Amino acid sequence: MKVILKQDVESLGKTGDIVKVADGHARNFLIPRGLAMEANVKSIRAVEHDKALILRKAAKEKEKAEALRDRLAGVNLTISRRSGEQDKLFGSVGAKDIEQALKDQGIEIDRKDIVLEEPIKTVGEFAVKVKLSQGVTGELKVTVAAEA
Repeated sequence: MKVILKQDVESLGKTGDIVKVADGHARNFLIPRGLAMEANVKSIRAVEHDKALILRKAAKEKEKAEALRDRLAGVNLTISRRSGEQDKLFGSVGAKDIEQALKDQGIEIDRKDIVLEEPIKTVGEFAVKVKLSQGVTGELKVTVAAEA
């Protein structure tokens, strides 16, 4: 019997896959637990339509992420902090500070998407990576200046 998987099933496949399984396995295990539904012409068409919608939506999201990546390439954030000897900051500049500076320039990015291995603790210029979408990362320049 052919079934369409509603969820990922480790031994069979991923959501939306059409797989052939034993009749008993489908009727007694997969279908009652909501893991699969019987594959007929109508359900196959519906799944293919849903897959096409998901692919179109993913393509639009990727396009928006690439446009944002290009916009971020031209951004140079300047963040001022008090500093002591040898240009060491009192405190640090973290993802939250960078998120706020981006917000001030009209760019909405969640702080979880800002990749900082550790907070910035010195004065200078730093390249900061930003995760924008699946497979799309951007980079922006952050300048930390000493407050006068």
